[in-house]
Amino acid sequence: MGGSLTKPAILIAVIYLILKFVVPNIPGSAPLPSSLIFLYLMLTTAGIVIFATMSGESKDAFWGPIQRFLTGENIGALQAARYAVLILFPLLVGWQTYGSTAVSDQPPAENRTIHPAPPGEYTGLSNPVAKTPENIMQGKGFYAAFCSPCHGGNFDGKGPAARGFNPPPANFRRSDNHRDVAGKLLCSGASRRAASGLPIEGMPWKSAMPRWEVELPDEWIWKIIMGEYDGAHQSPRTWE
Repeated sequence: MGGSLTKPAILIAVIYLILKFVVPNIPGSAPLPSSLIFLYLMLTTAGIVIFATMSGESKDAFWGPIQRFLTGENIGALQAARYAVLILFPLLVGWQTYGSTAVSDQPPAENRTIHPAPPGEYTGLSNPVAKTPENIMQGKGFYAAFCSPCHGGNFDGKGPAARGFNPPPANFRRSDNHRDVAGKLLCSGASRRAASGLPIEGMPWKSAMPRWEVELPDEWIWKIIMGEYDGAHQSPRTWE
């Protein structure tokens, strides 16, 4: 079974590794959202299927092992793997369906709060990183690497990738975008909102904003926010 499917499997794995670990390290790029990575993998898979079925011979070579695996015809030691797939796949689909339809105590989407209050742990939060020229410059460097593709090198929300998003990336030069949600910045002056995304009452927030807390060190995030304020010529709001 493995012969005709090994290369497609390796290709998909290589594409995933490139998108996950190589693309974010390219100068001027940024980590890709998981939804975008999944889309690229689906496009890769579709391309593989189209290429593999361009002729009758290649179609038989591609689908033959899959069909034999599903029917159990002459697969030998893979019989146990076949049973595992046939059992686990329906269970996985059932679990996913249940998770998306089960009754929840979370507020319905139509009760969305446009500017939800920051979580309690953010109350009185301020930037622990010293506001020095060196830290501001380093923050702008991190911003250029991770944020500017969407939010723009001029902090105006007009990065080269901005046209691909709806709603568009925040324009940090607008003072109203330095409230809670619109710019994902807390009014304390530096923010973990950019890292954590929006709270549940703000759902559905329909944004490709990555959860940077799983990608970047905490100190980098604070420096990026500091660089954003300085570059956008805005002042952080203070707690009342």
